[in-house]
Amino acid sequence: MSAWQDEVRGAVDGLLYGARSALSPRVLQGAAVEIGWLTTHLAMYPLGLVGSSGSRTERLTLTGLTPAQRSLLVSDVRAAGTPILLAHGIIDNHTIFALMRRQLVRRGFSSIHTFSYSPLTLDVRRTAERMGEEIEAICEASGSDQIHVIGHSLGGLIARYYVQRLGGDQRVHTCVTLGTPHQGTVAARLLPWPLVKQVRPDSDLMTELAEPAPGCRTRFVAFYSDVDQLIVPQRRARIRHTDLVASNLRVRGVGHLSLPFHGEVVHQITEMLAHLDEQDATAGTA
Repeated sequence: MSAWQDEVRGAVDGLLYGARSALSPRVLQGAAVEIGWLTTHLAMYPLGLVGSSGSRTERLTLTGLTPAQRSLLVSDVRAAGTPILLAHGIIDNHTIFALMRRQLVRRGFSSIHTFSYSPLTLDVRRTAERMGEEIEAICEASGSDQIHVIGHSLGGLIARYYVQRLGGDQRVHTCVTLGTPHQGTVAARLLPWPLVKQVRPDSDLMTELAEPAPGCRTRFVAFYSDVDQLIVPQRRARIRHTDLVASNLRVRGVGHLSLPFHGEVVHQITEMLAHLDEQDATAGTA
């Protein structure tokens, strides 16, 4: 069988799998919620096109905060001051993190940045190199030797590549991913775009990420949804690597786009980052 026929067969298999999955009640319910968030996000999206290149920074003042909201600054200055970098997915921008940024600020985190890249990006590796340069600049400006990264979809894969393959574990304390194709996605076979080809299960990028990563110190937390429309099958959003310290957290009934907006997901992330030196022993690897 030719390579072209393999591609066609893979695409058809992906479509059939997606069609069967889409008929379940849980997926239909998740799709309804996704449409609601999509409508909101589309209204906000143009705001992200203004000054979307480079990074945005949001800093916290105590003005107007309740004692509960100030608790992190009072109880753990180091946790509150550790910078956080938010990385969006493909064909998206920083507005996808509007709710999360607001909640992080209210929780007491004082240095929040966003990493942006063009939808015309062609290579995960080069984008990860640029992320590394931006992280170095943030650490130098803040005086912090560590940073947290939260990545949605492809943003999480860019962050993982930086940590695992470019020595980023020296800088990144915790890397949180939301709906990231850590093991590739069959849905990527439907598009011939070079960047999308890199997230196919059999791509050279996936092969590289499966290679040993001895001594990697970064803590990974991967949120994955049981109704994610873009990660096919959904379990491929989990991290499976013997050298990585990773927790995989399943979210039920939440679509791909809705993950950064989901209240419980946001709450769990803020709690994790508020405790720098505690491993999440209850997270599990579902």
